[in-house]
Amino acid sequence: MNNSQYKAFVIREKKDGTFSRSIEDKNIEELPPGEVLIQVKYAALNYKDALSSSGHKGITRKFPHTPGVDACGIVVSSESSEFVKGDAVIVTSYDFGMNTSGGFQEFIRVPAKWPVKLPSKMTLEESMILGTGGFTAALSLYKMQQNGQIPEMGPIVVTGSTGGVGSMAVAILTLNNYKVIAASGKKDAHDYLRELGATQIISREETNDKSGRPLLRPKWAGAIDTVGGNTLATCIKACGRNGNIAVCGLVESPKLETTVYPFILNGVNVLGIETAETPRSIRLKIWELLADDWKPKHLDKIKKIIALEDLETHIPLMLEGKSKGRVLVKF
Repeated sequence: MNNSQYKAFVIREKKDGTFSRSIEDKNIEELPPGEVLIQVKYAALNYKDALSSSGHKGITRKFPHTPGVDACGIVVSSESSEFVKGDAVIVTSYDFGMNTSGGFQEFIRVPAKWPVKLPSKMTLEESMILGTGGFTAALSLYKMQQNGQIPEMGPIVVTGSTGGVGSMAVAILTLNNYKVIAASGKKDAHDYLRELGATQIISREETNDKSGRPLLRPKWAGAIDTVGGNTLATCIKACGRNGNIAVCGLVESPKLETTVYPFILNGVNVLGIETAETPRSIRLKIWELLADDWKPKHLDKIKKIIALEDLETHIPLMLEGKSKGRVLVKF
């Protein structure tokens, strides 16, 4: 490989409408326009990446495409005064990895407003163990606290608690002195969830009420929901007074069927968690929190390091809900 060539994980659409995945040699000149060229050190596999890798047109409209919504690395060159050669940076959010070439390749080029300098108390590997999952979990709690959520109100339920966002949410809530109810359908993950800090573990069914009742007896003081659908409706119906429900997922369904009763009788608040266009001032604040007071303990326990070639094995596991913790591609 010469200095202008690199390896990339590429998804191509075939004439019959199916999709292929392969590792290809590419030239740096093929990268999209941008002010900052970065040599990737780590990237992380997220659910969006698995969907994009399968040809999901709701995530990625045009192919061929290289997914990867999370990446970190070292600046090779910069046309922006904000970054210089040698800076360690994190790239997440915006259109990165969706319709813009993403992190599953050895080099990326992005607009100057996309990267964030790596905080001094964080390593590149830690930034990708956290990644969009950690950022989303932290932003969820940040918005809940901005809206009055405090530990004294009672426990917070986390749905999809063994996934990337869920795992981080359990750990970050614990660091902030909240009691955490972890909802999971994986019986073999109980020890893992307790290590993260969960004080109670409940089955997936307990957050999937099918009684049809508009309100339930309060079971928690708030929620970070990564699932959507009826699970989200249950989180709302069983939430205590003035609690906050952070909504950041839709793996069950994007549809929400509920009544106004939890809102007008119990004052429940539903907070949308949108990370792609989070204002830069808040984005920087969240990363600084994750590097210091909100950095989960034992990050090593929730990571799995793979090579670029191993993505083909791990993408189906992600789609089938069999992935646990954070899967990192190391370059």
